[in-house]
Amino acid sequence: MKPFKIPESVLVVIHTPALDVLLIERADAEHFWQSVTGSKDRLDEPLVETAVREVFEETGIRVANGTPVPAAALTDWQHEIQYNIYPRWAHRYAPGVTRNTEHWFGLCVPENTAVTLSPREHVAYAWLPWEAAAARCFSPSNGDAIRQLPLRVR
Repeated sequence: MKPFKIPESVLVVIHTPALDVLLIERADAEHFWQSVTGSKDRLDEPLVETAVREVFEETGIRVANGTPVPAAALTDWQHEIQYNIYPRWAHRYAPGVTRNTEHWFGLCVPENTAVTLSPREHVAYAWLPWEAAAARCFSPSNGDAIRQLPLRVR
């Protein structure tokens, strides 16, 4: 049996300098478009480590010095929200866990950055202008994060 998910996660808004945003469509929920998200693997996992790991697992984009996307391209927005866990995914958490704390990050990548999806998790991706990306997200808070992008990159 898989261990329960830790109810603390990251949301990473991946974008280009022109503010085109990468959205990925969930494999387990048709038409559910989102930014990269994911929970900590262990309680003491630093949030930056969670963000770097999830970006690589879900998109194949490696965030590391010496690559086209250096560590400095990842920005901790110092913003967190709490939300009710969607009922369709509640079984992944320990009994009685109903809320998740999500920490927001931005990741600026070069134009034409290659994306390799994890087919177990996502079935499609799209680069969209930030306004269109915000409108396509199934999660209102994900849309809110993307709408903050122009202010965050100044």
